Amino acid sequence: MKVPLKWLREFVDVNLPPKEVADRLTMSGTEAKGIQVIGGTWDNIVVGQIAAVNPHPNADRLRLPTVDIGTEPQTVVCGAPNLNIGDKIAFARVGAQLIDGHTGEIAKLKPAKIRGVESSGMVCSEKELGISDNHTEILVLPADAPVGTPLADYLGDAVFDLDVTPNRPDCLCVIGIAQEVAAVTDQKLHPPEVAYEEAGTPIDQHIAVEIIDADLCPRYCASLITGVKIGESPPWMQQRLLACGMRPINNVVDVTNYVMLELGQPLHAFDYELIRGKKIIVRRATGGETITSLDGAERNLAGNMLVIADVERAVAIAGVMGGANSEVTEDTTSILLEAANFNPASIHYTGQHLSLPSEACMRFERGIRPELTMPALKRATQLIVQLGGGQAARGVADAYPGKREPEPMVISTERTRQLLGVEFTVDQITKVLTSLGFECQPGASSTEVKATAPYWRSDITQEVDLIEEVARIIGYDHIPMTTLSQSIPPRSPALMLDLEQKIRNTLVGYGFQEAITYSLTSLEMLRRFRPQTQQVAPMPARLANPMTAEQEYLRPTLRANLLAALVANRRHEEVGIRLFELGKVYLPREKELPDEPEVLCGLLSGSRNDISWLGDGGQLNFFDAKAVLEGLFRRLGVPASFKPGDDESFHPTHQAAIAINDQEIGVIGELHPKVTEAFDLAEAVYLFELNVTELLPFTAGHSMFQPIPRFPAMVRDIALIVDVGVSHQQIVDIIRGFSLVKDVAVFDVYSGKQVPAGKKSLAYRITYQSPTHTLTDEEVNKVQEQILKKLSRQLGATLRG
Repeated sequence: MKVPLKWLREFVDVNLPPKEVADRLTMSGTEAKGIQVIGGTWDNIVVGQIAAVNPHPNADRLRLPTVDIGTEPQTVVCGAPNLNIGDKIAFARVGAQLIDGHTGEIAKLKPAKIRGVESSGMVCSEKELGISDNHTEILVLPADAPVGTPLADYLGDAVFDLDVTPNRPDCLCVIGIAQEVAAVTDQKLHPPEVAYEEAGTPIDQHIAVEIIDADLCPRYCASLITGVKIGESPPWMQQRLLACGMRPINNVVDVTNYVMLELGQPLHAFDYELIRGKKIIVRRATGGETITSLDGAERNLAGNMLVIADVERAVAIAGVMGGANSEVTEDTTSILLEAANFNPASIHYTGQHLSLPSEACMRFERGIRPELTMPALKRATQLIVQLGGGQAARGVADAYPGKREPEPMVISTERTRQLLGVEFTVDQITKVLTSLGFECQPGASSTEVKATAPYWRSDITQEVDLIEEVARIIGYDHIPMTTLSQSIPPRSPALMLDLEQKIRNTLVGYGFQEAITYSLTSLEMLRRFRPQTQQVAPMPARLANPMTAEQEYLRPTLRANLLAALVANRRHEEVGIRLFELGKVYLPREKELPDEPEVLCGLLSGSRNDISWLGDGGQLNFFDAKAVLEGLFRRLGVPASFKPGDDESFHPTHQAAIAINDQEIGVIGELHPKVTEAFDLAEAVYLFELNVTELLPFTAGHSMFQPIPRFPAMVRDIALIVDVGVSHQQIVDIIRGFSLVKDVAVFDVYSGKQVPAGKKSLAYRITYQSPTHTLTDEEVNKVQEQILKKLSRQLGATLRG
């Protein structure tokens, strides 16, 4: 938002330097990003008056104006067509810094001889002064411009470039900033006086207003001005619009833009004669309805877009852009002026879908108040009557189905002290709020103030908002710094965050890279993990307004998006890829919000090592993935086990369920060939998935210190013949059940001619150790004999000869 200082001074007495005003606005919450000084380089440029205009003796298109600058008259050469005796102009003496009208570069004015005539000065155009791009005519100043006055004093200005926060639409106008400046400088606000003469018959005999969709339009006001003459707006208005970054068009359109910048309420002017049926209808667009907007483009309107229509067709896209079928042109003589309030979400949706961002759209999106429409309408009507020579009809049309009475809020000194940590009196609170336009009354007790927000403030809804107003106007820098009244409380343990960090650190240490994917997926992606049934059950939660078909459902698993990440990375990587993701999944529950457990998903694929003259170490396999999980569980101090699984997404014989104390918390395995084929992968992929929420309780205990063994260990190897259906885990569980067993590891698996059919051979290395003494052969032999007996009894295992 750009705010010229001269315009600001019309509404509040500003006696501070621009830099200090900018600082105070910034400290009160409206950041001043910069200050543009207009006229800062206008040295040697003064206000002059054309006293005579003579023809150039050697050029038909050039003339010789004589300019009175308060001292000695100056005669220069000029080619502008609008040289008129008596006009006040900007005259540049030799040495002035001007913008070259052809190159756009700054140049120092020097004496010159043009077609044989000396010229020591210049009558300036707007472009040469840096005001606009107009170089065809000279700048004509108002008749009251004092001759001889430095142009910087008369026309110069400082323009504040303000960064307004989204919750403060009231600061998107000059009056709103003037209110802020008045509050922080302890001055009074002087709003513009609005008065104009009404004549003729009442407006309701000329136009009717009907709001069909009141949920999208709480209020619609209109005035009628007849006998208007369309033309240029005066220079002072054009200069202010240009300073604020808006292009002047004509007096009527400029007034609507001017009032929007002044009061913050967007307006729109219709050619009254083009409104069919002399009725305005505010409604949603009908299916397939189109309108040609003011930019000449034909717009297809959706059924949830709001339009302004007459009895036959839409004449404007509400809050976004007018229609060409009701545009104000040079032939327009009657103006129907609109000031309305629209639903912010509706305007945002329409502007985004039609790709029509605008200053008006930005203000409506931020939620301006319906009460702002009437003051803005009357102010704009006043200016059109003044500048266009028209006559206003009696009264205004005002449809206000969404009217609500403002409710006062109570602010107490005690609550203010609790939130700000400093005492403010009732008088201080009242003074601050009154300076901002609040209506204040005594509260129920002597420590309370009852305050009603002004009609232009849409961001004040509760007591804490009032307290914020007190703090920012008095100044955050005036709130004293104090030490805490007590010690900082100890950090509450965040068990889940700590666990997640341990998991991340461990997997990164194993060469994994973390991926973060979208929380949304599609049914097609989920069906790829169901190669047999092609059914996703239960159905995941669907978004009410999905943006794309690829992101339509909340993910019930991390597998799909993580595998898609593998596919995307495989195009650029030839070596092994290890990825993991740690995040929420969304499991549907009937008549309730989805359950959101934290889940870990990881995958491995490709070669085990990078390319080397030593070889790649082979391909990653199931046991690499299993080793990662075993290392993770050791790091977490969790005694997890693996047992046969039956997940449809995995290879039937290359998968396992992960359990802790018989509670399944995850799965690991090689993805089913049909799954990898569905993702266009030609290699095996090994994936694991853990429910971290269910894992958390098993990690909550404290690890016990284990001293370094003082006594030596003894190692024995055994080879067992067991049925093919006996798992390694069953054997290990039995062996580990004996107290002297320190460790057990399988080092050979064999099935073939040397063992009977239906059998397999498993070789184990068992480490025995006692924490209290050195073991003897007799002790170890006795324990090993017990182990073999138990294995034989429970699993039918025999020693391999």
